[in-house]
Amino acid sequence: MHTVPDGVEVVASGERARHLDSPPLLVLDAVTGFLDVHGIGSGPLAWQRIGDGHSNITYLIRRGGDCVVLRRGPRPPLPKSTHDMVREARIQKILGEHGVPVPEIVAVCEDESLLGVPFYLMSRLDGIVVTDTIPPHLSSAEQRRATSEAVVDTLAALHGIDVTEGELASLGFPAGYLRRQVDRFRALWEVNTTRSLPAVERIGDWLGRNLPTSQAASVVHGDYRMGNLMFAPQAPARVLAILDWEMATLGDPLADLGYLIATYSEAGSPATPLELTRVTRSPGYLTRHRLADRYQSRTGLDLTPLPWYQTLALWKAAIFCEAIYTRWQRGERPHDTTFGPSLETGVPRLLERAGRYAGLTAPTRQ
Repeated sequence: MHTVPDGVEVVASGERARHLDSPPLLVLDAVTGFLDVHGIGSGPLAWQRIGDGHSNITYLIRRGGDCVVLRRGPRPPLPKSTHDMVREARIQKILGEHGVPVPEIVAVCEDESLLGVPFYLMSRLDGIVVTDTIPPHLSSAEQRRATSEAVVDTLAALHGIDVTEGELASLGFPAGYLRRQVDRFRALWEVNTTRSLPAVERIGDWLGRNLPTSQAASVVHGDYRMGNLMFAPQAPARVLAILDWEMATLGDPLADLGYLIATYSEAGSPATPLELTRVTRSPGYLTRHRLADRYQSRTGLDLTPLPWYQTLALWKAAIFCEAIYTRWQRGERPHDTTFGPSLETGVPRLLERAGRYAGLTAPTRQ
């Protein structure tokens, strides 16, 4: 755990922050004061950045005997309607009341004067996020399969919640969701890029001409993948919490399934920048096809149009990854020495794979 500022990422006081060219992500006296107001711990605090997020930032905060997780958006200016931490916290509160596994929301700060953006605190869970290393307690063939099954079963359960009544119904407008997704991300491309990639327009045209009819309305997580799930620290494989609800809304459940399947790592498949949990390339994990079959058996939805949703997922991923690449080019991600520069070729790879799902690009030999 860090207990002292680290460059411009963290500073001790708001007075020092005002003299920096780039605003810090944490201001320790401001966070300490907020903890005091909410009766969380006492004395100096220690912090540690956690997670693999490339936009929103998450810190583990320890103070005395208390431990919480702080989540905030990136440095401003921020695009309109993005990185809304107040809304993200509200969504988790509502879903928690419906039995969805989410962290407990401890406190929400809407006052931007503290850190420059709103933030919230949530409980720390004793669990593990699976990325590029298989945890020992989940390493047997039986538990590898169980891990994959837990991923898809948790998604099916989320999509089974009734969203027609109560506070859940206020989280979005399912009608027209797919059209809005295509139109919104088309508009974002010109804002997010400084280069010409004609595949973006070509795939966007195809998506718009081939919109499927939504079969159901559900909570849509928007970034549902194994890396956004926290598993219990002991066998059997069990999801303790679904994390990162920034893009959640009400819409077509197959958008989540398409994203999960399109970004899921599988042996023999070409890598993309969204391959964030590589362990599922190893023997014992369900294949994409088996994941889809299991989801279909639990929801009864027709998966014939799944390639459309996979195309949408990778096309959207290319557009938001391009935003990260542009920020890196502009020097707004000074500590990013790997992910940002990798997107020069990574974004075109995402578009190429999206084009293959749409039948716009000839399949490559593997």
